[in-house]
Amino acid sequence: MPRPGQRTAELRRRLHDVLEHGPAGGARGRLIVLLICLNLVAVALESVPAVAARYAAWFAAIEAVSLVIFTGEYLLRLWVAAEQAPHHHVGATQARLRFATSVPGLIDLFAVLPFWFAFLVPADLRVLMVLRVVRFLKLARYSPGMRSLLDVLYAERRALAGCLVILIGTTLIAATAMHLVEGTVQPEKFGTIPDAMWWAIVTLGTIGYGDLVPVTALGRLIGAATIFAGLIMIALPVGIVATAFSEAIHRRDFVITWSMVARVPLFAGLNATDIADIMRLLRARTVEPGDVVVRRGETAHSMYFVASGEVEVALPRPRAPVRLGVGHFFGEVALLRRARRSATITALTRTHLLVLDDHDLHALMDRDSRLAGRIREVARTRLGHELVTPRGDLVSEEIEEFDVLADRVVVDDAPRET
Repeated sequence: MPRPGQRTAELRRRLHDVLEHGPAGGARGRLIVLLICLNLVAVALESVPAVAARYAAWFAAIEAVSLVIFTGEYLLRLWVAAEQAPHHHVGATQARLRFATSVPGLIDLFAVLPFWFAFLVPADLRVLMVLRVVRFLKLARYSPGMRSLLDVLYAERRALAGCLVILIGTTLIAATAMHLVEGTVQPEKFGTIPDAMWWAIVTLGTIGYGDLVPVTALGRLIGAATIFAGLIMIALPVGIVATAFSEAIHRRDFVITWSMVARVPLFAGLNATDIADIMRLLRARTVEPGDVVVRRGETAHSMYFVASGEVEVALPRPRAPVRLGVGHFFGEVALLRRARRSATITALTRTHLLVLDDHDLHALMDRDSRLAGRIREVARTRLGHELVTPRGDLVSEEIEEFDVLADRVVVDDAPRET
């Protein structure tokens, strides 16, 4: 019979799965998104005196319901913080402290804490109105698009920081040049470099308010050069973000089902959180008809899921080639050891593959000892019974399954009497 501590841990684990994954989590997420949008509309309408006076009771009800739901969600997330993958190696108290000081935790806290203080301490309603708009940031947790954009901004932070440094340097150069040329002609506008920097920044930003304009021929030439530099200043970060965001959306467009990862014997018995962590490591690869995905004899470094399209597995003779479609996988043993490929696999149609590299999985296992223990336990069972071919990355069970698939293909392709 489970002890009380075990029952509590199991409840916490299940609750974490509901909050982060699973069908119930999806329905709850949509409800939270709807509530956040309702809050934002209410904030905007409350700024209109006539509307605020007429629907004051409705606005109060929306705020009360929002406070209860957002507070309950924050407390539950704080309680299950120890179940999050980055916190598995620390204690429950330390995990909760890390969540509370993380960016998502702080956003959740500021979405509710000021309003509870408002019941006890008189507060400026305008300040509370601004803080209610902060709830918009909670959408990042429930919107895949916003989450992808934030991930892109974080991933490209060094490149974007480089763009900012270039912008600051260009602003300073343009302002200094304009100060030297126009400073004596328009001392009230370009008399100092800081004054000229306002002109430089709005010109580089391609805004050009028109409040500061050069009047000399050389000043206009500098202004024209600054305008062209501004086009580059805008194009650099836009190009970086657009390219990275497009790649992120392209990866997310693949239909990744739980069963695609959960049915891999190597991952048997993993919970929803572990499977979700593995899914985040998948990267997209597209191959054209006739392209060789893997070649027999090559060193294996990754496994593949077929997200769309079809590939053909050329097994050692006398076995017939086998076709694998959506949902099939191959090369799982490559994640555990760099074996030689047992078969050549070629794309029959334009195929979208999801690739899981061995170094990514091992990095995850290094971070999460519990996940590592489960995978290694399965690996010991499978490899210990010599189910792996001496030189290959396919286990005998998979080859037998391919034989069954080949028989089905022969039967399906056989001519039928009419």
